[in-house]
Amino acid sequence: MRFGLDAAQQRMPWDELVRRVQLAEELGFDGVWGFDHFQPMYGDAPGETFEGMTTLAALAGATSRIRLGLLVAGVTYRHPSVYAAEALTVDHASHGRLEMSFGAAWFDKEHHELGIPFPSTAERFDLLEDALEITTRLFTGDVVDHEGRRVSLHEAQLLPTPVQQPHPPIWIGGSGPRRTLPLAARFADVWHSFGTPNSMRPAYQRLDELAVQAGRDPSAITRAGSMSLDDVETARKHAAKWRDAGYGYIVCGWPSAGAAQVEAFARQVMPDFT
Repeated sequence: MRFGLDAAQQRMPWDELVRRVQLAEELGFDGVWGFDHFQPMYGDAPGETFEGMTTLAALAGATSRIRLGLLVAGVTYRHPSVYAAEALTVDHASHGRLEMSFGAAWFDKEHHELGIPFPSTAERFDLLEDALEITTRLFTGDVVDHEGRRVSLHEAQLLPTPVQQPHPPIWIGGSGPRRTLPLAARFADVWHSFGTPNSMRPAYQRLDELAVQAGRDPSAITRAGSMSLDDVETARKHAAKWRDAGYGYIVCGWPSAGAAQVEAFARQVMPDFT
């Protein structure tokens, strides 16, 4: 089982964000996760927030081993071709340590306040489907034509190809049965959603069925969950439940007790699962 650490990327200065990421690397976490927002998601007060993809590019130079990702990148924030180009850049800057994520986006407040279009749910999922198709095809290095529902390409090409072949691991977040899970079955290397192993069991099983229908081996899609580190022994029990339910990756939330609690989990619990 692999463990990632959510750096809780909001309302903190840049140097603190880097410190958390470097701590995760030192403690042996497989990956570290930021978020893809321009404003704090929770609470009422404004606060420091750094843009996601440029943050990953900078963190690539501040680390050497740990994998880097956003949980998850919203397709409304960037044209799919731009996102593909940014991902190629981070993949090369990190020498192949990018985890590339996709989600339909949800935080309408920041869209409206910053003047970013926020289409209907159906339109956002159409865009998500286009983005997955476009990025995976552009990563081949071939010249691409694509007539999409929301975005079309005409004789498009991006070079170089990714360090990670055929592309950085694709994470798809969410458990919607009508649009999200079918896309995960087709495109995802990792599927992530929030809940408990029990509450996510129907979605887990449905993803298996959809993967088979898509001609894929369900075991090729790593399942990822999230849990708190606020109590180390409780985290140990939860990690065991995720493992026993067939999950291969856990994203650990930054605890209120801070770095000492992260270190305690890494030293007392992680060795029993890795």
